[in-house]
Amino acid sequence: MTVRYLVVPTADAASGADAATFGDKTILWVPAEERLGRASRTVPGLLVVTQVGRTFQDEYPDVTPLLDHGRHLVISAADKPRKRSNHCWRTDPLRPGTFVGIASAAAARVDPTVTNLLGRLSPTSYQADLTWLASLPTRHSLSASFTTAVDFAAARMIALGYNITRMPITVGAGHSENLIGDRLGTGPGPRGLVVITAHLDSINLAGGPTGNAPGADDNGSGSAGVLELGRILAGQGWQHDIRLILFGGEEEGLFGSKQYVAALPAAERARIRAVLNMDMIASKNSAVPTVLLEGAAVSSGQIAALTTAAATYTGLKVETSLNPFASDHVPFINAAMPAVLTIEGADSANGHIHSANDTLNFLDWSLASEILRMNAAALAGWLVPAVARRPVVAGPVVAWGPDRLDVFVTGPDSALHHKSWNGNTWSDYESLGRVW
Repeated sequence: MTVRYLVVPTADAASGADAATFGDKTILWVPAEERLGRASRTVPGLLVVTQVGRTFQDEYPDVTPLLDHGRHLVISAADKPRKRSNHCWRTDPLRPGTFVGIASAAAARVDPTVTNLLGRLSPTSYQADLTWLASLPTRHSLSASFTTAVDFAAARMIALGYNITRMPITVGAGHSENLIGDRLGTGPGPRGLVVITAHLDSINLAGGPTGNAPGADDNGSGSAGVLELGRILAGQGWQHDIRLILFGGEEEGLFGSKQYVAALPAAERARIRAVLNMDMIASKNSAVPTVLLEGAAVSSGQIAALTTAAATYTGLKVETSLNPFASDHVPFINAAMPAVLTIEGADSANGHIHSANDTLNFLDWSLASEILRMNAAALAGWLVPAVARRPVVAGPVVAWGPDRLDVFVTGPDSALHHKSWNGNTWSDYESLGRVW
C-alpha cells in the first residue's frame, strides 16, 4: 500500500489533522479511501520503531526512516523486518495521536525542604561511585565482577542504614542477582512504598560475555544515581518506606525486574506510590540538556510530578512518552504499577553504549546532576517528609506563632532563663539575669 504522508515542523501542524508527533516533527497522513485499521485505529502502511540507542538502524542500515526522533522512528510497513522485536528494539503499528514531545509545566513554589534535600547532593560522591563501577572490566550479569559490583553497592547501602536482600535470579541458563535495600518510614500505618531502581549490569554486544564493558553511561550512571539518591534520602525522616533496587540481567531481556515483579506479593504491589527507574542519565546528546520521561497512563501522575520538579528546580528540557520499552520500568507498568523511566534525551545519538567505548570520557556530569535534582525533588513529594513532633514542655510558655515557642524558667541562681523552639530544634538556654 502506498502511504501518503507529510513530515512538518510540529509548530506548523494543523490542529485536528490525523497526525503523530515526535519532538519537533509531526507526521501527517491523508487516509482518503484508505481505512484506518480495525478497532485499534492504526495507520495503514506506517510503523513506529522504539529502539535502544541505534540498535534497529545498526541492524537494518538500508531502512530509511520517514521520521527519525532517535529512540523513536517512523518507517514504512514495506520495510517491516521479519521479526517484530528483540530486547533492543520493537516495531508497532503507528496510531493516530501518538505523542512523544516536549512537556511544559509551570514552576511550582520552591519548597525549603526540597531545597535542603537538593543541597545534600554531592557531585563528588556520585562521581566517585560511578568511576569505581566503570573501572571494573565488565559488569556482565554472569561475571565475577558483577558480583564485585553488587558487593560494593551492598556495602554502600548498609553504611547508609538500609537493610539489604540479595535476590537470586536466572539469566538464561546462568545465575545472577538483584540487590534490594529497604529503609522504613516513620509515618503511621499503612505506609506507602517508593521504589528507586536502575540496572547494575553492562554488556558488550560485539565482544560477548568476556568483552570489556565498562558501562559508564549504561548503566553506571543510573546505578550510581540510585546510591546517591539513597544517600541523601537517608539523611532525613520520611513518612513512607524507601526501597532501592539494582537489577541484574537487564541487558539480556529485563530478567531481574521481571522476576522481581513476578515474586512481589499483592500487598506490596498495592503499597507502591511510585517506581523511579534511571537508565543512562549522563550523556548530553543535544545542545540543550534534555531528559525523556517514559511511562504509561498508570504513571501519568508521576510523569507530571517529575515535569513540575524539572521546571522548578532545574534547567532541563523535558520530553515525555507513553510508549514504554526496554528498561526496568516496563515489568512494573505491565503489572499496573506506576513506574517512570528517566533517560537522557536523544539517547540514540550516544554511539558508545553496549561496547568497550562506554567510558567516563563521554559523560556530562552537569546533565546527570540536573536529572538527579529533578528526581530527588519528585521523590520528596512521594515520600512526604516526616512530621516533627512538638515536644511537651513544662513552665511558662509563650507562643509567637505556629512554629515558635519561648520558654522562661527561673533557675536555682534566681536568674531568668530562656529557651526557644523554632519548629525543628531547641536553642540552648540563655540567662536573662536575676529577677528582682
